[in-house]
Amino acid sequence: MPGQLLRDTPAEGVLRLRISNPTKRGALDHPILDGIAEALDTLDPSVRCVLVTGEAGVFSSGYDIGNIPADRFNELAEPLVAHPFASAIEALDRCDVPTVAALSGHTIGGGLEVAISCDLRVARSDIKLGMPPAKLGLVYSHTGLMRFLDAIGEPRTRDLFLRGKYIDAARAETWGLVTEVVDLPEEAADLADKDARKAAHAEALDAEGVAVAAEIAANAPLSTTGNKQVLRKILTAQRALAPELEEELIQLRKDCFQSEDFLEGVHAFAERRKPNWKGR
Repeated sequence: MPGQLLRDTPAEGVLRLRISNPTKRGALDHPILDGIAEALDTLDPSVRCVLVTGEAGVFSSGYDIGNIPADRFNELAEPLVAHPFASAIEALDRCDVPTVAALSGHTIGGGLEVAISCDLRVARSDIKLGMPPAKLGLVYSHTGLMRFLDAIGEPRTRDLFLRGKYIDAARAETWGLVTEVVDLPEEAADLADKDARKAAHAEALDAEGVAVAAEIAANAPLSTTGNKQVLRKILTAQRALAPELEEELIQLRKDCFQSEDFLEGVHAFAERRKPNWKGR
């Protein structure tokens, strides 16, 4: 079953986009990514803040490439990442109104880039965030890496991408990956049932995400959109690369999609086994 992007309006001026793909841990497939791009490119004038979140204790595990058949992997994996994923991220980048990501569960790979493409990120205290390209044999996009460099700086970006590590929300907040951490409510700490505690925590995260988005939506729209426009233009200017260098980086990424190691890495990750790297 494909995933879907659910929409609702939890507060005045707030559009909530909910990633729904529960059987695949919120994996980003064509319907979800196309839905994000379409929703952001057709915003109603009444929307003053967009809230992006997940459901059922999940945010997103990244690209939906784990189950692509080996004989069609090169054919199908790159187009998913190159087109609908890029379109969704670009729509977040050019969105005129502020965006907030409410990280309702583990936020991995492409899911983390979706989150970091939002202006603010609110996270449950018990989640993990990570970038697994080093475990998959994937060369990440230069535009994505620039986004992480802007947010967390060079040392943290190197640490995240070269080690392929996962970090908890508390550390992510010190890095700048997360702007606010939501703890388990005190009244739920003594609940004996683990599922009940998780549900209470998810409810608290949802409430805080809506509260932050509603606070932004209530601010002066000329100020929020104007300041965001200034920030976007400054960052865009700083990221500018010479055309020949950009083409070189794009080709490096394209080549990795045709490699034996990338196919092996994705399948080993899905099968929870150690990959057998070939270096080709």
